[in-house]
Amino acid sequence: MSPLDAGLLAIVGLILLKEAGVPVPVPGDLIVIGAGVAASRGDLDTPSTLALIVGASIVGGVVQYGLIRSVGRPVLLRLLGRLTSAERLDRQTERLRRGGARSVAVARSTPGVRIVAIAASALAAIPPVAFVAGLAVGNALFIAAHFGLGYVLGEPLLAVVGGALGPLAIAGIVLAGLGAIAWFVITRRRA
Repeated sequence: MSPLDAGLLAIVGLILLKEAGVPVPVPGDLIVIGAGVAASRGDLDTPSTLALIVGASIVGGVVQYGLIRSVGRPVLLRLLGRLTSAERLDRQTERLRRGGARSVAVARSTPGVRIVAIAASALAAIPPVAFVAGLAVGNALFIAAHFGLGYVLGEPLLAVVGGALGPLAIAGIVLAGLGAIAWFVITRRRA
């Protein structure tokens, strides 16, 4: 197995895990953008890479949906019951259920909302066929947009970001140091 094949396997595996609900500390958006950059360099085959990433996102999403819809639903409902009223939760899930596949597709292609869309779909008891159809469309749109962003703008962005990393790292260290000093001073004054 070549290093490029191993890299593609790692990308697909990470996306599958993230979509299945495993908390991987690397944002999926950045993984997909990075794959787009690699494809623009010729390191990865564009059509097969895109198809594999979308496929992995759908499989992972179906796994998460199945787990939440079956064994995780009672636990999640109990936790949400502590945070919000049953009536409000019912209103939100009913709205999602009425929209069906279209609502799932919109939610999965919307940054920020997409994170909770699978769990919300499972809680709303959206039928599996409608869920998978919406998941496939929404994930394909979101992933294609981010892959395309990496493909078209990746190299210029890497050059800009690469030049700014040193100063940003120093600024981050200085801010962390100042925050630690402020925390120490505040803690001492309260004591």
